[in-house]
Amino acid sequence: MEFTRLDSFVLEKMSQTRIPGISLAVVRDGEVVYARGYGFKDIERGLPPTPETVYGIGSVTKSFTALAVLKLVEEGKLSLDDEVSKYVPLKLEAAGKPVRVHHLLTHTSGIPALAYAEAFIRGSLGLDAQWLPLSTPEDVIAFMADYGPWVHSEPGTRYFYLNEGYVLLGYVVSRVSGMRYEDYVRKSILEPLKMGRTYFEEREVSGDPDVATPYIVDREGRHVRSRFPFGITADGGLLSNCRDMSRYVSMLVNRGRLDGVEVVSPESVRLMEEKHVRVPSGLFRDDSYGYGLTVTDEFLGRRLVRHSGSVLVYTAFVGYVPSERVGVVVLANAAGYPLSFIGMYALAQALGYEPEEALHFLKQERVAEKLVGTYETYKGTYRVNVKRMGDFLAIEYRDRYRETVIPLVPSEVSEGYARYYTVSYGSRVDVEFFIEKGRITMLYERYKLVKTS
Repeated sequence: MEFTRLDSFVLEKMSQTRIPGISLAVVRDGEVVYARGYGFKDIERGLPPTPETVYGIGSVTKSFTALAVLKLVEEGKLSLDDEVSKYVPLKLEAAGKPVRVHHLLTHTSGIPALAYAEAFIRGSLGLDAQWLPLSTPEDVIAFMADYGPWVHSEPGTRYFYLNEGYVLLGYVVSRVSGMRYEDYVRKSILEPLKMGRTYFEEREVSGDPDVATPYIVDREGRHVRSRFPFGITADGGLLSNCRDMSRYVSMLVNRGRLDGVEVVSPESVRLMEEKHVRVPSGLFRDDSYGYGLTVTDEFLGRRLVRHSGSVLVYTAFVGYVPSERVGVVVLANAAGYPLSFIGMYALAQALGYEPEEALHFLKQERVAEKLVGTYETYKGTYRVNVKRMGDFLAIEYRDRYRETVIPLVPSEVSEGYARYYTVSYGSRVDVEFFIEKGRITMLYERYKLVKTS
């Protein structure tokens, strides 16, 4: 299949958000059908990435942790209904009820994020003054000692994405298996899948000649050379490459088997892909969380299983459509344009669709780009700028002494008409855009403004 349009899309988004390098691979029926690198794995040395280039995969690691837990369940060493406190030196409960292994796998412990990972990563990378000396799971357990007042709901009743929960699962794996979490994952998953260049530890990474340099993109769009925040583990500590990750995706698509080797049973894969709890802020209306994976049935009328990852200096996306036996891996060496959008673009194209027509979020993005510019009232008596602010638009007005920025939230977006809204003195104010050939008109409060540039 020809992926020229995908290439153009990737390069455009990299340019817009200053991502230095991306590696991508599309797999079908266990075979890599398209793979390439874009941009630079090292800007200063002018080195391009390849499908073999290593990046951090962030929270995609969670699916490996879930897989390790399910292998131990298959071996009869662990139950999904076990209380976490059976294995962890912490009385873990919410609203007086015990938190179980299942609750940690599905982010339904009832404990909102304690943000250890956010503080640890930002401190490790020197992004702010916050510093958490948490180099081991035992450190994270000690950090959680006073979690009680942060409990919000009973276990199993509400989704709160909890990195700390997956650190605890890694600790459970080590306690039950009798070996370090990293060693168990390596022995039970990486080695059977022949993922020989997928790493947890700095000594492994430092010996690999093809590792993408991690970058921070600063406020001015400059690329600041950085480092991987070693110290995170079961919640986001893996580093890998598209070739290795393609084998991982192929195993999941093939219900736990690859090249005649069964890594886990089909039942375990089914549990990973089951919609255990609704994700309230998902991209799709039915987004749900399985075990270490997010699931929707609304991707082009098919089930899409996926997960994103970020440690700020590396980002990642893995997704696959089980019914079509097709998957994608996208890895980058900075934060910027959502790799999930790039991955879903690739999947849509692999399935024979025109991605920018078939994917609702790309339609909205295209319309929003059209709306950016300078708008004027009658004879230029009043002038404002409309600009992008992530998923939002903003009306910006400047004079000699002041600057006003009014955020606009999308409400209805189509090719010919878009309605956004803001709030002014407690009242909702709609802002409408009428998109005609060669002319865009905005109605805002009492004003009619026409886009001039």
